[in-house]
Amino acid sequence: MSHIPALLAEELSVSVPHVENVIALLDEGNTIPFIARYRKEAHGSMDDTVLRKLEERLQYLRNLAQRKEEVTRSITEQGKMTDDLAAAIEKAKTLSEVEDVYRPYKQKRRTRATIAREKGLEPLADLLYAQGQRLPELTVLAERYIDEEKGVLTAEDALAGASDIIAENISDNAAIRAKLREAMTRRGVLTSVAAKEEESVYQNYYDYREGVGRVQNHRVLALNRGEKEGFLKVSAELADEDALAIIRRATLRQGSRATDFVAAAGEDAWHRLIQPSVERETRSTLTDTACAGAIENFSVNLRQLLMQPPVKGHVTMGLDPGYRMGCKVAVIDPNGKVLDTTVVYPTHGQRQKAEAITKLSALVKKHKVEHLAIGNGTASRETEQMAVEMIRALGGGLSYMMVNEAGASVYSASPLAAQEFPQFDVNLRSAVSIARRLQDPLSELVKIEPKAIGVGQYQHDMPQKQLSDSLRGVVEDCVNSVGVDLNTASPSLLSYVSGLGESLARNVVAYREENGAFTSRAQLKKVPKLGPKAFQQCAGFLRVAESREPLDNTAVHPESYEAARKLLTLCAYDPKTVRAADLGELKSRLETYGTEKAAAECGVGVPTLLDIAAELMKPGRDPRDELPAPILRTDVLDLKDLAPGMVLSGTVRNVIDFGAFVDIGVHQDGLVHISEIAERYVKHPSDVLKVGDIVKVVVLKVEGKRISLSIKQAK
Repeated sequence: MSHIPALLAEELSVSVPHVENVIALLDEGNTIPFIARYRKEAHGSMDDTVLRKLEERLQYLRNLAQRKEEVTRSITEQGKMTDDLAAAIEKAKTLSEVEDVYRPYKQKRRTRATIAREKGLEPLADLLYAQGQRLPELTVLAERYIDEEKGVLTAEDALAGASDIIAENISDNAAIRAKLREAMTRRGVLTSVAAKEEESVYQNYYDYREGVGRVQNHRVLALNRGEKEGFLKVSAELADEDALAIIRRATLRQGSRATDFVAAAGEDAWHRLIQPSVERETRSTLTDTACAGAIENFSVNLRQLLMQPPVKGHVTMGLDPGYRMGCKVAVIDPNGKVLDTTVVYPTHGQRQKAEAITKLSALVKKHKVEHLAIGNGTASRETEQMAVEMIRALGGGLSYMMVNEAGASVYSASPLAAQEFPQFDVNLRSAVSIARRLQDPLSELVKIEPKAIGVGQYQHDMPQKQLSDSLRGVVEDCVNSVGVDLNTASPSLLSYVSGLGESLARNVVAYREENGAFTSRAQLKKVPKLGPKAFQQCAGFLRVAESREPLDNTAVHPESYEAARKLLTLCAYDPKTVRAADLGELKSRLETYGTEKAAAECGVGVPTLLDIAAELMKPGRDPRDELPAPILRTDVLDLKDLAPGMVLSGTVRNVIDFGAFVDIGVHQDGLVHISEIAERYVKHPSDVLKVGDIVKVVVLKVEGKRISLSIKQAK
């Protein structure tokens, strides 16, 4: 495995020593957020995304190395290892290549070739496959292998058995399979036809053909789902003449009586053994690639959604729209505490709508509500219209935002919600969640299983463990990059903090409830089962605003407190009395003193020193505050108000393979096709757009509820 660091360094375009350091840190049990933030000197300031890719590839390469050892041992124990085989195993770069080499030596179920070998026909097969120039007539040659006791009654029986052996040997040839796979990628065609005459969302695929090497990921996933639901028959095809040409070039020798025989065996190998296998492998590879792309896309979208700027410091009213059960309402204070709840019925008629406006207006005045968060699900259009009428009646001073309510029902019915709000029914919990999503998206959304948040595509078709692991990594990175208030964080939020997990998060909350608010980071060491390693991993990401130690409310790690105090002293500040407001000149004083010189004297690397300085100047800094604020509206557009050429501002809600959905304030999100994102070529929409981006768009056309938008034409 000694070659793994060099390979990873080449793949990720980083240095070998940095890769070796990361591997050592991971093997010691350090988390990615901790390594990314507090071990920058060791890895050259790689970000968490690169570190997670490194961790994932490291695991794959270690599994590959382990499989190579197992295959080598198995072939050696069979007494069949050769220098060429050993070289082929060592050269293999993927698990599938290793399995190709191992295929002839695997324990197989009984096949036609196995039975033929048991009948003693392998020598005949070898003679025929060698295609010597002086072979006798094949029937004459085969007569030598007639053996009635073994069931070889005629020359034709012997030749049939030899053909089966040759076909299986050709099928097991790693080089031939590799070339056929390559041909399938370059010249193969993915096709689908209707499995039944019935209208469906898959009609575009009822007569579909596209090159295997050109098919886009979202089409692969759509075809898979259509096939799974019984609407499509899908296949990956390579023309027989292309496949057989490859097999013949690899196996035939001209001028022998056995040439045509081997050619026929090769044809049998292709149709009976190789073609079904290569088709399965091709479709599996396409699916794996598509799933990896979809998971990556989902991860990017989730990261942007979680990192949406919070709308802090305001009393907020959450509205969970509905028809039959009415619109559930919850008013929460700036810290997310529930102040009031009610249910109104604005969709039940004009009188009920007027009553709803009166009732909600009274709550707005009573609690000095400044923002409304309206869920974007069923009946949201009518609820939004009611909210706008209420804002007008109140004479302004109130704004609203449509909030993606995906997963709110999942949370409201969860044991966590029942524990948090035992006094509320499921529907009212949902209204609280919607309000909190506006106030602090990250803190609220961590309570929901990431795949239920609804910013991906085909997430239910993904390998669920791979999806869950990837999305959990995204949530961890977001939570730790923002930091967590130790005294107010929920168990859900704490569980994502580096080094904690669900069990320790519960212990932290239990300790807090029993002993009162934490007064320092060091007090964490008293939490049951939170040992030195867990403290090292989590301490820097937890904030204690109530602590007498100002550094406890920053991202400065306790291991660097002395370095922080030394830095202040070097820059002519008194560590005991200085406040953040006094540190406006810290950066310039540090540059004057010399950053590298100061780092050496403080006993830390330059990246760590710069991080310490940034934290001292802005303690408790929230990186989300530096992003564009979300759009809060006071009026509403209707679909009928839209007209081609109209220019609007909108918020990107979801980024997918073929474009992006943008909320322009008409309840129905519009689609910006990938071709309408920018004047230049865009390989993937996520290269240009991210969830939460505020963009200017022009309306291209409106067809029913389908809105086509353009960003490039709005500039």
